[in-house]
Amino acid sequence: MTRDAADAVIKAILANKDYLSQLDEKVGDGDHGLNMARGANAAKEALDELDDTENLKEILQAIGEAVVMNVGGSAGPLYGAGILEAAKVVDENSQLDIVTLEKVFGAVVNAVKRRGHAEKGDKTMLDVLIPIHECFKAENSGGKNLEEVLTAARDAARDGVEYTKTIPARRGRASYLGDKSIGFEDPGAVSSLIMYRTLSGYWNDLLKGSL
Repeated sequence: MTRDAADAVIKAILANKDYLSQLDEKVGDGDHGLNMARGANAAKEALDELDDTENLKEILQAIGEAVVMNVGGSAGPLYGAGILEAAKVVDENSQLDIVTLEKVFGAVVNAVKRRGHAEKGDKTMLDVLIPIHECFKAENSGGKNLEEVLTAARDAARDGVEYTKTIPARRGRASYLGDKSIGFEDPGAVSSLIMYRTLSGYWNDLLKGSL
């Protein structure tokens, strides 16, 4: 299950490489798609070198290291740091449930905040990652099943991308544009949406018995 989910994300990133670069051409260097694809290919190679383990900690560790070592720009260090931090909060007994995912997304958010010196509202991937994490917190997930929380977080991620269109960039290359960056999605927010949307879709299909 875990490896299949990771494979689905890798395929989604590769399929959207050109789209992500086109978004980045409007506010940055135009290389976000290329960097994300490089990370996806590195992650695939790292997974291929593992045995058939479904150990979430091992899989996250391998992917995180591969991304950090092979991806340039801002995306590599940020996503890599987030994934490596997520690996620290799970173990071989971790299950796919609301509690575990709250820990995972919380770890990702904290790592990206520290590494990128950014907060929600800076027009970055955090404008998607923070709303996702919020959905899994006990005060927001209480009384809901996993499928409902996954769907709520998907909707929050989509809204987060839309939000980045309404604000100026305060971090990264796009910050040089100031108010001229308003009207454009943040590429990192979009890649975060793509990855989460793929994961949530995969997990919901699994819960429904479609896989």
